[in-house]
Amino acid sequence: MNHDQPPQADSSPDAAEQDLLWMERIKQGDTEALRELIEAHQHRIIGTVAKMLGDESDAEDIAQQVFLRVWKSAARYEPTAKFTTWLFKITRNLVFNELRRRRRHPAQSLDASMEDERPFQAPDPGAKPPDSALLDEEMQAAIQRAIDGLPEIQRMAIILRRYDDISYEEIGEILELSVPAVKSVLFRARTELREKLKQYLEG
Repeated sequence: MNHDQPPQADSSPDAAEQDLLWMERIKQGDTEALRELIEAHQHRIIGTVAKMLGDESDAEDIAQQVFLRVWKSAARYEPTAKFTTWLFKITRNLVFNELRRRRRHPAQSLDASMEDERPFQAPDPGAKPPDSALLDEEMQAAIQRAIDGLPEIQRMAIILRRYDDISYEEIGEILELSVPAVKSVLFRARTELREKLKQYLEG
């Protein structure tokens, strides 16, 4: 089922080369190159941030901060790793900062009663019988609640793997973990998710 996944940025060699070309132009202060880079990657970043935070209330703001950081850091960027790895590292740092801020100021985070309004790509009811669409919507909400309950590192790893289809090696670079550690984190996350979603999986 792919309806719950954000649009994917192209991960082909040509796309990776294009990212580097944009970054070369951005280093020279080319705002048009920045706009093109944002258009190519913003859906993926917003989707990842929204799933990490459990809502979209701040996802666009944080995504803007991510690309502002890209702009400000462009002069120091060296293509020793894939551009997307660097982009997701910036995203990780800003998201973890926001999660820490929310823990310090819980009253400022989105109220749990809003969870029914979560826009995690619920299927179009017109495309399926209503009962099937409602079941899918309920399942997506249950999956997101289960993901919300994971520790930050597990949550980020499972989102990068499940929704962004990122390799173990790249997840390791983003989270600064070895590949065996990434596999261990994902194993624990999947075990916990299976437990939390048991009623749906058994159904």
